[in-house]
Amino acid sequence: MTTTAPTHPGIRPLDGLRVLDLATLFAGPMAATLLGDFGAEVIKVEHPDRPDPSRGHGPAKHGVGLWWKVLGRNKRAITLDLSKPGGRATLLRLAATADVVIENFRPGTLEKWELGWAELSAANPRMVLARVTAFGQFGPYAHRPGFGTLAEAMSGFAALTGEPGAPPTLPPFGLADSVAALATAYAVLTALAARDRTGAGQVVDMAIIEPILAVLGPQPTWYDQLGHVQERTGNRSANNAPRNTYRTADGRWVAVSTSAQSVAERVIRLVGRAELIEEPWFATGAERAAHADVLDEAVGSWIAARTRAEVLAAFERAEAAVAPVQDVRDVMADPQYRALDTVTTVADPELGPLRMQNVLFRLSATPGTIRWAGRPHGADTDAVLTELGLTPARLRALRAEGAV
Repeated sequence: MTTTAPTHPGIRPLDGLRVLDLATLFAGPMAATLLGDFGAEVIKVEHPDRPDPSRGHGPAKHGVGLWWKVLGRNKRAITLDLSKPGGRATLLRLAATADVVIENFRPGTLEKWELGWAELSAANPRMVLARVTAFGQFGPYAHRPGFGTLAEAMSGFAALTGEPGAPPTLPPFGLADSVAALATAYAVLTALAARDRTGAGQVVDMAIIEPILAVLGPQPTWYDQLGHVQERTGNRSANNAPRNTYRTADGRWVAVSTSAQSVAERVIRLVGRAELIEEPWFATGAERAAHADVLDEAVGSWIAARTRAEVLAAFERAEAAVAPVQDVRDVMADPQYRALDTVTTVADPELGPLRMQNVLFRLSATPGTIRWAGRPHGADTDAVLTELGLTPARLRALRAEGAV
């Protein structure tokens, strides 16, 4: 990467920030991961007998969950049973040293253990408490159990996704959780910036049903002002055409987008149908979308007669927007992702070299880094609590109590 900005080797932007990650599955823990990637010291607190379920989600190698290796990266792993007196006391002692606590228990759970905002802020008035739940801390649904899938349904995402006349479609991955994780990391940093001005911490109330609604665009405003309800359009857009996925002669797929008028004209010239540009309806994206059948036939038939490599090369020469529809095998080999090191290699003492998504963005002077992959359950309990000042005798007592 070429840059004229000065670099500061060894300095990460969130160095010195301590985060306690009490959360599970997936928004809260991912928010903590994003903070850890840029230098925050993240201490993952798990139940002694019930680890974060993400350790068992998805495929495993040699009994080691691979999802956890990503979600748990850059975190020190300790165990505490917060419902036990010793676990509660130890958590409060840890909280006194922390800048941020992230939790996703149902509202009232921390209060039941006398670990709510009143107790945590008394232990550390400068601390930010991020509470990540499906529905938020108040309202008629607040005490319901919930997961990202419910947010994807409630927000309108599923209703917009899928083919016309077909069932609503849920994403095959944790979309709402991931969007909420990004929002939570942003919210935490915003609260910390406020702390720099006021000297006091505060509570972040993150409802997973809200960030995904925020990224869906202007649906509420359209409905409020016009009574307009966006319908499912499959891969097509109501705002421009051609916009779809098209199958190539070798049985592969490409995606084409023409959000700009100039790009739409280049695509139609490329596929040999320049006469369509002279049609009155071709002048606007919405009018082109109303004639998507005509445009899809023109583009789709041209693509169907050529291999994917031929299509991609021709679109590049024409400066028209196209991308291959890739699965993970293609992603791992893609030259642009390779150039960006988007999927990087991390050394792991349990599994050896393993590849995972890199940090989310590049900073020219103080870049983030993956220092280690997810650690074994409780691997850092003794080290973290000893640093906190607990004696070997106290650790033995906590173990006898079942608190660690």
